[in-house]
Amino acid sequence: MRSRGRPLYARRPSVYYEKAGLLPRPGRTSGRRQYDVSVLELLAVLEHAKACGFTLTETRQLFGGFLNERPISERWRNLAQDKIAELDALAGRVAATRGLLERIQRCRCLDLRQCGRAILKSHNNLPA
Repeated sequence: MRSRGRPLYARRPSVYYEKAGLLPRPGRTSGRRQYDVSVLELLAVLEHAKACGFTLTETRQLFGGFLNERPISERWRNLAQDKIAELDALAGRVAATRGLLERIQRCRCLDLRQCGRAILKSHNNLPA
């Protein structure tokens, strides 16, 4: 279903999360969705997970299909630990890329071949 050029779920997070299987389907009255108040609590958790950078797949692990026996605090800790490791790895890649970009700002090469030789020399792949 589309409205004003956008899919309905783009305007209403509850519909998106229903389609993703993270929220229970609501009852209907006169064709309109009737959510239980507890859905607000679930939406709060979903939005918090999104703010923490968790993917939809990771959020599904958090929700565990509403049947997970482990306490939510344990699931948060496990997901957070993995996400922190992911962020640390990303920070390392960002720092390395920044270093490369800072080096390239000092480039004084006149053509591609000269630049290629300089890169090879800096990587010790070309005899001096």
